[in-house]
Amino acid sequence: MTTNTTDATLETFLDENHDRRIESYKDLLRIPSISALPQHADDCRATAEWIATDLRASGIEHVSVEPTGGHPVVYGDWLHADGAPTVIVYCHYDVQPVDPLELWTSPPFEPVVVGDRMLARGASDDKGQLHIHLRALEALFATRGRLPVNLKFIFEGDEESSAEHLDKWVNENRDRLTADFVVISDTGFFDGNLPSITVGLRGIMYAQIDVVGSRLDLHSGVYGGAVDNPANVLARIITSLKGPDGRILIPGFYDGVVSLTERERELLTELPFDEDDYRRRIDATALTGEAGFTTLERRGARPTLDVNGIWGGFTGEGSKTIIPAHAHAKVSCRLVPNQDPEVIFASFKAFVEDIAPPTVRLTVTSLGTGRPSLTPVDHPATQAAARALEATFGRAPLYIREGGSIPVCATFEETLGLPVVLLGFDPPDQQAHAPNEWMDLNNYERGIRTVVRMWDEVADLDPSSLGQTPH
Repeated sequence: MTTNTTDATLETFLDENHDRRIESYKDLLRIPSISALPQHADDCRATAEWIATDLRASGIEHVSVEPTGGHPVVYGDWLHADGAPTVIVYCHYDVQPVDPLELWTSPPFEPVVVGDRMLARGASDDKGQLHIHLRALEALFATRGRLPVNLKFIFEGDEESSAEHLDKWVNENRDRLTADFVVISDTGFFDGNLPSITVGLRGIMYAQIDVVGSRLDLHSGVYGGAVDNPANVLARIITSLKGPDGRILIPGFYDGVVSLTERERELLTELPFDEDDYRRRIDATALTGEAGFTTLERRGARPTLDVNGIWGGFTGEGSKTIIPAHAHAKVSCRLVPNQDPEVIFASFKAFVEDIAPPTVRLTVTSLGTGRPSLTPVDHPATQAAARALEATFGRAPLYIREGGSIPVCATFEETLGLPVVLLGFDPPDQQAHAPNEWMDLNNYERGIRTVVRMWDEVADLDPSSLGQTPH
């Protein structure tokens, strides 16, 4: 390895700057950068400027806060490691809304340390991980005066609302974004807070179904039996989407789905996963899903279809005897490699329109898509991350597939032709998107050291081995 990242100088710097580092972390968390709420647009801009200032202070060059059509992207680079690989680092600085506010034990944008936990909105997803990268940079520049690899940073502000703006920005800046691979820190560890590398993420197709009957709600006593009820129609449509065995009934839905190899299934069975404990933690009476697959396979390696919301008609207290004028549902599909979300939406739309009766007016609208991602376990960059994690956390990482989606993974893979390494440090029960979000400060501190170690490991790699596309 090029440099011993656990040398006394670096550790001394980290130890001496611990309190200042925690205060910097809190400063970043105090800015309410909620991308989905327009009233926080200035806060998102302020967060981007905060990050840009921090990058410049460490020694990163060409730092800019760039418009996207949404919230700005922060870009910066340092490209003086001759002959070493070039890596793009991606995190997002925007956060989720905080409701229900009454369930927080402390104000969501007034970060507090409780034991070994940093508690605040964004503490883990994803400001905590972004801050890990900032402090790793600071430590390297302060103790060595340079970086062991070439780095380009992309910090996004729209991930929690709509990442569509970043796709356009990446396309417009593809010449500036030449690299050997991408590191994304927006994932976490496995159950039990075991160090892990996520090698697969599902994609997504998100749609809305609108069923409209009459112009206004109708009296169910006067019109019941004479007209169709949009809520009933919607219920019939939804129940037609999946069979009792959990299989999705949309024609062509499974076309192109590649079965897990025996080795991939073995890796899943090797994970220390307790189904009963998993069920108890989510307070479910029983686990279920597509027949013929394990829970781990179903939650990370198989496609799904779920209703995310359904509404229509009278829902207040008491009774109101109506036939609702309209009914609505939001439906999402999590997709696995080789499933094209645009094709899946077209099939979904055609199937819903086909089974809908002529007694109502129906609209099916796409609310967004994201492609799945898969990185080989044996890729040199993945193995560099594995060595870095083992050196800092004291055990070899697990390799996991997650059911969630990070659409930008596919953007980097398809637009830039780059492999992606998902190196994240969140504890598995960090309550991201929920009240009392938190980060394990042991993960945070070791994460800084892991990132430093990662860049040293990567510095020893031959760029030609990393799958760099010609530019």
